[in-house]
Amino acid sequence: MLQNTKEIYGSKLAASDGAIGHVQDFYFDDKTWVIRYVVADTGSWLTGRQVLLSPHALGKLDLYEKTLHVKLHRKQIEDSPSIEKHKPVSRQHEIDYYQYYGWPAYWSGDAMWGLGGYPVVLPPLPEEVKSLQRHQHRDDRHLQSAKSVDGYKIHAADGEIGHVTGFMIDKKSWAIREVVVETGHWYSGKEILISTNKVERISYDQSQVYVSVTKVDMQATPERELVKTGTEVH
Repeated sequence: MLQNTKEIYGSKLAASDGAIGHVQDFYFDDKTWVIRYVVADTGSWLTGRQVLLSPHALGKLDLYEKTLHVKLHRKQIEDSPSIEKHKPVSRQHEIDYYQYYGWPAYWSGDAMWGLGGYPVVLPPLPEEVKSLQRHQHRDDRHLQSAKSVDGYKIHAADGEIGHVTGFMIDKKSWAIREVVVETGHWYSGKEILISTNKVERISYDQSQVYVSVTKVDMQATPERELVKTGTEVH
C-alpha cells in the first residue's frame, strides 16, 4: 500500500506522551530510494533545533486524523543528538543518533535497512558496531530533501514530460516506489507515476530528474495508474 508524500506533509506528530510538532519534510537516499528520516517542525517546543525521526520510531499514520504516531517519549526526542538547520546530515551525526537510540544502522548491511527489508528495532550486532566505527568520518552525500525535489522538471529520452509533485512511498518499508509527475499540456495535465527504477539520475544543479522513458512510452501504456489526491495506491 503506497502513500503520496504530499498527503503526509503537515501531519501532526504524536509521541507516546504528547504532541511534538508536524511533518515538515523527508530526507531520502537518492541511490537506494528509501526515506531515512522524517524532518519534524517542533514549533516553539524545541526552538532552533531540527529534529529527525527515523522510520524505526514511526508508528501508524492516521489519515483521518492526519496524525503520524511516533513510538518515542518527548524526553527521548529532546535529549537526542541535535543537528543544525540548513546543513547536510553527516554520517557522524547518524552514528551518534543511532547509538543514542540503540537501533541497528541501515548502512551496516546489503539490505534496504542494513540486514533486513524493514526498519525493525533490534539490538545492533557486533559487526554493526564495527561498521559504525568504520564510517564515523564519512558524510552521506546521498541524503536529500524530498520537498526540495518537488517542482523538478522530468526529462525523458525525447524531451520534458512534466515536473515532480510528490513521491509514492511504501508505509511499511518506507521505500520510494514511484515519482508522481504532473505532465502539463502534452498529456492533458494528468498526473502519472514513474517507477524509481526508471530514474537515471537527479541533477540538483539543474533541478531536473532524468528518466529512461519516453512520451510514447507514457501514452502507449493504458494501464498506467493515475494518481488521485487523497487516495492510496494499492
